[in-house]
Amino acid sequence: MRPDAPSTARDATSRPTRDAAGLRIAIVSSAYHRDVTGALRDGAAAALQARGGALAVEESAPGAFELPMVAQAIAARGDVDAVVALGCVLTGETSHDRYISDAVAHGLMQVALRHSVPVTFGVLTCVTIEQARARAGGAKGNKGGEAMDAAIDAALAVRRHAASAPQARA
Repeated sequence: MRPDAPSTARDATSRPTRDAAGLRIAIVSSAYHRDVTGALRDGAAAALQARGGALAVEESAPGAFELPMVAQAIAARGDVDAVVALGCVLTGETSHDRYISDAVAHGLMQVALRHSVPVTFGVLTCVTIEQARARAGGAKGNKGGEAMDAAIDAALAVRRHAASAPQARA
């Protein structure tokens, strides 16, 4: 990046200010590493409440790998403005974590594009459980809240553009 270019990184002290009133957002969290994903879920729910949005549905998936399928089922309902997917994948002795993380990221993006519903990737990909806990309400903040903020902002952007799109020709 050029030295004079504006930074696109989110400052940890800056919070989005747009109101989420009228939005219906779903949270899907992995049951695996429940202490971490529960804290991420709490952070996401708090961010939604702080911005005035409504929790449309809360669902659990057995693990991170199953998040795209559960997100797909929710997005297909047609009554949610966004889905926040929360999970935790830790690096192990094999490359298993990379396969899982890659599959989840691609799967969630496919859901978003297929249903025109923002689906955010609130899946921690850490080396240790301590790193995950630091990002789930610890010293590194709560990435669940950040995933919710991204979902709200994306849902508002999609709504703005859908409202301004010309009517389809018959």
